[in-house]
Amino acid sequence: MEHRIVSLLPSATEIVAALGYRDSLVGRSHECDFPLDVQQLTICSEPQINVSGSSLEIDRDVKQAVRDALSIYSVSRHELERLKPTVVITQSQCDVCAVNLKDVEAAVCEMIGSRPEIVSLEPMDMADIWTDIRTVAESLRDEDAGERLLKSLQGRLKHLASIIPKTEPRPTVVCIEWLEPLMPAGNWVPELVELAGGMSLLSKAGQHSPWMTWEDLTSADPDIIAIMPCGFGIERTQREQHLLTEHPSWQSLKAVGTGNVFLTDGNQYFNRPGPRLVESAEILAEILHPELAQFGHQGHGWIKY
Repeated sequence: MEHRIVSLLPSATEIVAALGYRDSLVGRSHECDFPLDVQQLTICSEPQINVSGSSLEIDRDVKQAVRDALSIYSVSRHELERLKPTVVITQSQCDVCAVNLKDVEAAVCEMIGSRPEIVSLEPMDMADIWTDIRTVAESLRDEDAGERLLKSLQGRLKHLASIIPKTEPRPTVVCIEWLEPLMPAGNWVPELVELAGGMSLLSKAGQHSPWMTWEDLTSADPDIIAIMPCGFGIERTQREQHLLTEHPSWQSLKAVGTGNVFLTDGNQYFNRPGPRLVESAEILAEILHPELAQFGHQGHGWIKY
């Protein structure tokens, strides 16, 4: 069967490629950018808010869109009809992260050509991500490819776990997913911290990322702070790190005083529930245990603050 896949989710695009179906992709979201050659594909969505604004401006615009019951992203009905996909992959986990199921269903209902299968992913933790890989593989009628990919990814994580010391106490870690207002990273990130040999604070695995106050952060006073704003690469995070460093409480944090603050590429790694979460775990291992873990991510996956 010949597949024509439109992926409206960066992590799904990476899953499709890792399963061996890169050449079956015919369309992507405005955010899909890996593997690099997918950037030549037709873009089928666009943001309805100013994604180049500051952290505070983006937060304000998103909340306003939610209050007004508006979509944060729109789907191009014209492009979907022109591309005639057999499979469209989206998500229902977070309206802020990517095009949601409701928008895709509305677009597909207006199509008069193909009637694609709509695959909706909803990852909350690592187990859900493994399930999503199987779900995408099943939609492509290639369950064996899914099992091969899972075996490879899980094997790499087992290797990582084997080189991490089991001694206690483990270093405490706060992963910051948004700068203003503050948000610690939840969902699968606490599991990544644990895999890398740390103890995640202020958020729980399998639960949405919560808001936090500066009082929460100073009370937790972690050994290590990893900054990974959703959708931000390292350079953009550097432009906005003043939102942290200029706060009166910043210098009092233990991690700041000991030089254990790190900037990571949240956009390419931690924010994407797909195959490169293995690299995300490796990045945290390099940060937490540099004497043991050397996977070559320093300088592009993370830098020291």
